[in-house]
Amino acid sequence: MNELVLPNDTNTLNNLMGGRLLHWMDIAAAISAQKHCNRIVVTASVDNVSFKHPIKLGDVITIEAKVTRAFNTSVEVRLDVWAENIPSGARQKSNEAYYTFVAVDQSARTIPVPEAIPESTEEIELFAGALRRRQLRLVLGGKMHPDDANELKALFFKA
Repeated sequence: MNELVLPNDTNTLNNLMGGRLLHWMDIAAAISAQKHCNRIVVTASVDNVSFKHPIKLGDVITIEAKVTRAFNTSVEVRLDVWAENIPSGARQKSNEAYYTFVAVDQSARTIPVPEAIPESTEEIELFAGALRRRQLRLVLGGKMHPDDANELKALFFKA
């Protein structure tokens, strides 16, 4: 997804407002999740989003979104955000994040999603890490007890 940073998108320093970028990221991630599921999806969570570089007025933003893993009724989507100054051709990575979406039917009830099958080396690594990221989200959200987060615990404790 591409967007042009216009004056209405910026703060008083002529930098893209973080909330506007999160909005665009949510749209790109939702499109990716919906295409994978072929269903309506709703945002369930957004992981930590760090701003590495300011994005300036007039920059072109490219948001790359891809489903990394599907669970029962949810999918994780990774986003990479690039900012490009067209006259100079300078391009730099500005952000990365993971969004989670839940597929729902017309009555807003959760429904199963198709599995995601990783193919490339990068996709396999993202797929493997998705379970740990999911467990961390569930623990932080109070939906899983830390003792039950076996994949996450394996990072810290050797059996």
